[in-house]
Amino acid sequence: MKSKTEILRMTMLAMLIAIGVVISPILRIEGMCPMAHLINIACSVFMGPWYSLLCATLIGIIRMSFMGIPPLALTGAVFGAFLSGVFYRASKGKLICAVLGEVIGTGIIGSIISYPIMAFLVHKSGLTWFFYTPLFITGTLIGGTIAFVFLAALRRTGMLTKIQRALGARTYDLSNTVSPASAADQS
Repeated sequence: MKSKTEILRMTMLAMLIAIGVVISPILRIEGMCPMAHLINIACSVFMGPWYSLLCATLIGIIRMSFMGIPPLALTGAVFGAFLSGVFYRASKGKLICAVLGEVIGTGIIGSIISYPIMAFLVHKSGLTWFFYTPLFITGTLIGGTIAFVFLAALRRTGMLTKIQRALGARTYDLSNTVSPASAADQS
């Protein structure tokens, strides 16, 4: 039998995936999907890098399968999602580092990896190694700003820590020290 925390974690992951699929068309043009970055950063902060990677991968697969989105749905999400969680944890809970991880992972790494995928697998012509970089960085900055404002508001009210504890994730207080609940971290 699954524990209450495991069920809550699976439910949160499913909700973030559903929200990510539904809101991804907002402000979307090929190579720029700011709402996906909002979800990536929120999932990284709520649940950690591995859950964020899983969330971004599943959102990408669903968007590619049902919405006809090119492989950019994956290359433009998975690296930033994972690095967002890694940077957040490495910084002991600094939200700006979660945003920075998304910008570096998606805006730089994801955009460069998108070139061979789109040029050689999808046969899209007229691309260069840095073709997607301006759009990816712009998208991550828009989505990252929204995520930062949202998560900072949750932190100010104390809800961020409550959500993280309920999910069994690492929590950080405002002085950036790890709380006792971090021992229960499962991700």
